Amino acid sequence: MSDDSNRTAFRPVLRPAGEFDALWGAEDPAVHYSLARDTAWALLDRVRSSAHRETVAQNIIDRMLVADTDGGLGDIAQLWSQASARSLPGALWRVYLVRAVVRQDPVATSFAYQRGSEVLTTIDPIVAGAAAPTGPEEISALCDQILRGVFHGDLATAFDRASAFSKVMRAGYVSLADDASETNPDLAQTFTTRALRYGTFADDFRSVAGLWRSGSLD
Repeated sequence: MSDDSNRTAFRPVLRPAGEFDALWGAEDPAVHYSLARDTAWALLDRVRSSAHRETVAQNIIDRMLVADTDGGLGDIAQLWSQASARSLPGALWRVYLVRAVVRQDPVATSFAYQRGSEVLTTIDPIVAGAAAPTGPEEISALCDQILRGVFHGDLATAFDRASAFSKVMRAGYVSLADDASETNPDLAQTFTTRALRYGTFADDFRSVAGLWRSGSLD
């Protein structure tokens, strides 16, 4: 989604605290995945079983985006980052990461998204659902909607929208890479790398939506 230096800045990497310390040092990856899966499903169930799930979901999302280590959600998000991309915790991490990138640089992200919307001939911009033209405020609102939809909307639809969003971003960065290829090869390579990562995310989100619909999402 970005070059390595930018990705380090975007990704809210936090050291685990409290009870996570012992598990973080465990050598068995099954321990990591089991905890990631259990926390992801528990958080989702907590929101969806609440009588005020929209409010609860927004509170959780706000805390995740701030990466509130005192509240523990930053640690949980990092735990999810190690799970398979085609699992609930792995998919939640990727939606979280996409939103964090937009929050970090809404201007650049909206520019790439707008370009993708202009060059794509598929229905993905419509499925993603961003207002057009898509500026910084519109791209931020879109990603907020997708993230909220994961917690209190139809989960498959939310992941479909995340997949469509990623496809638009991929197309935008491919187009920008073409523009920069002759005058700035390094920048073109950066854009190409971002396009490849968004393309991978698009495939992963689409697969997770299908797994949810079939009742086989882990």
